[in-house]
Amino acid sequence: MAGTGRRLASSELRHSAIVFSPHFDDESLGCGGTILRKRHAGADVRIVFMTDGSKSHKDFVAERDLIAMRSREGIAAAAALGVAQEDVARLGFEETRLTEHFPAAVEAATEILKRWQPSEVFVPYRREPLADHVATYEIVLAALRRIGREVTVYEYPIWCWQVWPWTPAEYRSPRRLRRIVKHILRSGLQLVCECRVRVRIREVLQEKREALQKHVSQMAKPNTEPRWPILPEVSGGEFLDRFFQDHEVFRASTVRDRRPAPEPRKKAAVTMY
Repeated sequence: MAGTGRRLASSELRHSAIVFSPHFDDESLGCGGTILRKRHAGADVRIVFMTDGSKSHKDFVAERDLIAMRSREGIAAAAALGVAQEDVARLGFEETRLTEHFPAAVEAATEILKRWQPSEVFVPYRREPLADHVATYEIVLAALRRIGREVTVYEYPIWCWQVWPWTPAEYRSPRRLRRIVKHILRSGLQLVCECRVRVRIREVLQEKREALQKHVSQMAKPNTEPRWPILPEVSGGEFLDRFFQDHEVFRASTVRDRRPAPEPRKKAAVTMY
């Protein structure tokens, strides 16, 4: 994928952008290197966290404490990416239930887009398997159609990388194997065909790693809780490796009309960390 498609030009790295992140850590995983490249080029970059972080480890930490913890981590990660706290917005919708707040979230996103007026917007890839990720994409697209400005949209994949051949296939039955093959044909090939824009991030990989490490709750287990789920353990570590290649890849499109907001699609409320 890195050897095909269009490489983002240096001049485009100077364009202003807003990164809409469904959860605290998606901004670093999906486009942390691009944020760093843009900030190094002098671009104005803002980050919007859509949800409150209340569910990722709710079996171990009270939700109120988890919200505060993940919010602090998000601000620290943004700073490591070169984005100041005043350029970070936290909308605070309940994690895993963003779809239920669709109208209010569209209003909030519309206000942010009108206030900051970016040239580019980064959102999760439209074919992501998680409800909050799809909702973020659809909320931002609905808001963009309201404001009627031409904006370039870059979609970044996250959990679409957790499938063979990007990570090992795990199955215990022929039925499970059929589901995997179906998912590959539907999503894996679409990912290759659609994500045709790339940004070289080799020079900023260490900075991207340092930013992701600021999401401590997602990257390291507390000494007192060995069952605490963390990103480095997903797919034996191969999932996380997908985000530290030489390039980040995106699906690119342009929004320029005022079509009505689409109805939110229904997705299972799966919690990922």
